[in-house]
Amino acid sequence: MPTGAGALFTDLNAILGGSVRSGQWGVLVVSLTRGDTLYSLNPDEMLQPASNMKLFTAALALDQFSPSHQFATDVLRTGSVAADGSLDGDLILRGGGDPGLSSRFVEGGPSAPMDSLASRIAVAGITRIRGRLIADATAYDAQRIPDGWQSRYLHASYAARVSALSLNENLAEIAVSPSSAGKAPLVSVEPATPMPVLNKARTVAGRRSRIVVIPRPQGGVELRGWIGARAATQRYHIVVEEPVEFTAGAFRRALADRGITIEGETVESATPADAVEVASMPSPPLRDLLSVMNRESINHYAELLFRNAGRAGSDRGIGTVETANELLQRFMVQKVGATPGAVYAADGSGLSVLDRSTPRALVQLLDYAHRAPWGETFHASLPVAGESELLRKRMQRTPAQGNLHAKTGTTNSVISLAGYVTAESGELIAFAFIYNGTDRWRARTTIDAMGPTLASFVRQ
Repeated sequence: MPTGAGALFTDLNAILGGSVRSGQWGVLVVSLTRGDTLYSLNPDEMLQPASNMKLFTAALALDQFSPSHQFATDVLRTGSVAADGSLDGDLILRGGGDPGLSSRFVEGGPSAPMDSLASRIAVAGITRIRGRLIADATAYDAQRIPDGWQSRYLHASYAARVSALSLNENLAEIAVSPSSAGKAPLVSVEPATPMPVLNKARTVAGRRSRIVVIPRPQGGVELRGWIGARAATQRYHIVVEEPVEFTAGAFRRALADRGITIEGETVESATPADAVEVASMPSPPLRDLLSVMNRESINHYAELLFRNAGRAGSDRGIGTVETANELLQRFMVQKVGATPGAVYAADGSGLSVLDRSTPRALVQLLDYAHRAPWGETFHASLPVAGESELLRKRMQRTPAQGNLHAKTGTTNSVISLAGYVTAESGELIAFAFIYNGTDRWRARTTIDAMGPTLASFVRQ
């Protein structure tokens, strides 16, 4: 238990000294109660923050929208609806950047969001569309992969593609079930959407399985390997390369399942100016989206919310990384009081190797968020040491457990943690720990020693 600011400085210095074999630290610890700096090490160094970037995204979204704000996925039409339910025009599926359009929030499995929308079309009395299905994702620009996302990440679920019209976090579920020995296994895709599957796998005797799902350059996937005839269904998640096509295909299939046919093709285009709304599906409130984003560190949520904030704050009305980063710069300087250029966002999630922040910018953001009208929502979105999500197994049975609330950050070359902790003396402390280097597991151990040290601090 460090007693006095001097003792805390000495203890943190000792923990950091020789903690890693290589790499660089940036650390800042500030008492928000008293306003004094308790510890600093390279506080103005521009470092990769990893998922600590989500703190900026959360604050920016809350500054643009209220915690109760909801995004929407809309269905519109052109033309008129006849007495028999025939639409003499096009049906439009318009994306509004809802990251929660998934089975995470809509019960019923991967197809549930589109099933729900299709049911609303049926309730509206439309039975046939004589025109086309228009898929509108023009709320964002066309960049699906942010700059600085490394190619080795791109088939992982945490690097899902970005689009204003997204479904199930732009992941498809491939279900593989055994058939008769010697024959190809049974394969289905959820949500049900046109996706080419080249099935080269086979069913063998027994209960064991070894299936490999390989994305194909021309689209779709290839299955190789084998599955036992007595094995349970195996499920695999793959990243969808074309989110608009994927989402529109699932919607079209959901309509067909309800007997609603579309005579024309599916095209990607902006919504016509004279289109009339038929149905709308609101997202969960922003507070719930942020809770998933920060507590589970879902990159897809961060990318969509970052662009939504940029779109709302831009005269151009299109969500891009550039518009969001410009808004972030203004927000940090004009409202937070940071030095110009103290943060740079190449994406909203922190996966990009081009992202940069100083520890000071993070602590200044935490200070501002604590005082903001939406501060309670921001604070509640963070994992809790020893208790929840990505901090559930960290700092257990220490003074930090149930006390320290912070956002984690982890890549192959970054370990970071930034948030709040209440000291033994009752002071609220904001901190930012960022390590850039290859000795990240030692760095994490170091951070997990510094957190409890702050929690046990007593002011003289």
